Amino acid sequence: MQHQFDPTVLREYDIRGVIGETLGADDARAIGRAFGTLLREAGGKTVAVGYDGRVSSPMLEHALVEGLTTSGCDVVRIGLGATPMLYYAEASSEEVDGGIQITGSHNPPNYNGFKMVFQGRPFFGADIQKLGKLAADGGFASGAGTVTSRDILSEYVERLLEGLGGIEPGKLERLRVGWDAGNGAAGPALEALAAKLPGEHHLLFTEVDGHFPNHHPDPTVEANLTDLRALVAAKNLDFGVAFDGDGDRIGAIDGEGRVIWGDQLLMIYAEDALAHLPGATVIADVKASRALFDRVAELGGEPLMWKTGHSLIKSKMKETSAPLAGEMSGHVFFADDYYGFDDALYAGIRLLAATARLGRSVTQLRDAMPQMLNTPEMRFQVDEARKFAAMEEIARRLSTNPGPEVESVNTTDGVRVNTADGWWLLRASNTQDVLVARAESDSEEGLERLLGQIDAQLAQSGLERGESVGH
Repeated sequence: MQHQFDPTVLREYDIRGVIGETLGADDARAIGRAFGTLLREAGGKTVAVGYDGRVSSPMLEHALVEGLTTSGCDVVRIGLGATPMLYYAEASSEEVDGGIQITGSHNPPNYNGFKMVFQGRPFFGADIQKLGKLAADGGFASGAGTVTSRDILSEYVERLLEGLGGIEPGKLERLRVGWDAGNGAAGPALEALAAKLPGEHHLLFTEVDGHFPNHHPDPTVEANLTDLRALVAAKNLDFGVAFDGDGDRIGAIDGEGRVIWGDQLLMIYAEDALAHLPGATVIADVKASRALFDRVAELGGEPLMWKTGHSLIKSKMKETSAPLAGEMSGHVFFADDYYGFDDALYAGIRLLAATARLGRSVTQLRDAMPQMLNTPEMRFQVDEARKFAAMEEIARRLSTNPGPEVESVNTTDGVRVNTADGWWLLRASNTQDVLVARAESDSEEGLERLLGQIDAQLAQSGLERGESVGH
């Protein structure tokens, strides 16, 4: 029984497509059969399966479970919930060998996809290609697995609350926080969590609705934080927290409504963590501000710049035993008192803990950060066949003939170039036919010069920084 996937759906970090066009029930069934086959070959047998609030998710879940059981795997269905709840089901149980969450993450409502964990590690890149090849060859194992259901919501919420351990209740009682679930899959867990949290909590859009009627659930886009800003201002709250559609990415604003970007959140988390873990490694992706890496070093930590992508960061954390990592996109990973996966609900709890332990409000913590001028993430279309080749040319030129203004070049992921004005980044997206650019300086003039260098490098490769495209 061979199965051919649409070539666009097997991505670097996950499997993702448009329902009814590039992704459907047959694909979900084949994913179940192929994943189950690989897991059984590796000596595993039991897979936890969860799904997000998209309209197409129950249909995909039904077919996926069928595929897994037909390959001889036993399935534990945990039902509707956030992606980190599925990760928790996999990480906290000795009996579970793998996990699959059906989720379209922050994509438009007609998208859906699969995020996978294989024996405690992220399943991505070469794993996904191997799954595709196995399906195309039709080399599936067969058997008759069992299906059981498990309600882990309350257990998961209790585990989240442990993130507040050791803090005097009085410090937490004073906190007043706004939360926006964006009609995403984190809503039910957020309601259960807020009911048990000390302090005062105001919730928005916790009802799961795959049409996302209030705003698109991507907290890294400032326009999507409008409702949360209004809530924080109207109720005069200390800060606000927002989640993406499947609850693995966090967004935040302070009491004045200013966005606290992913790298700025990491500065707060790092200060809290390094107080009891001196010298620890803190990882951030290549898009993060120089201010973060400087701050980690200043706090006595070991800053490490790594490639963008939640699966790549998780793998690097394991390799370096880093207790904390994060990305500009709002994926934050805690491994000191948690499992090392990206959980926005837990990150929200750790923000409450950090402000209580550090004895400063989120607004004060934000005030203390250096005022850097950043461009937003600029994403522009480049032909798929050209994007990696162009990046290689640019990297080669910068290593052989960098020019007098270049102080150093980091090629961890694309090129990140340091100059007296600040830094600029150019990298190829792993998930789309785009190049991504970003620059940061402490002056407007410096920023202009950095953008000029990006444009000059692109021009030498016959490209230009066109209209910015979305995720």
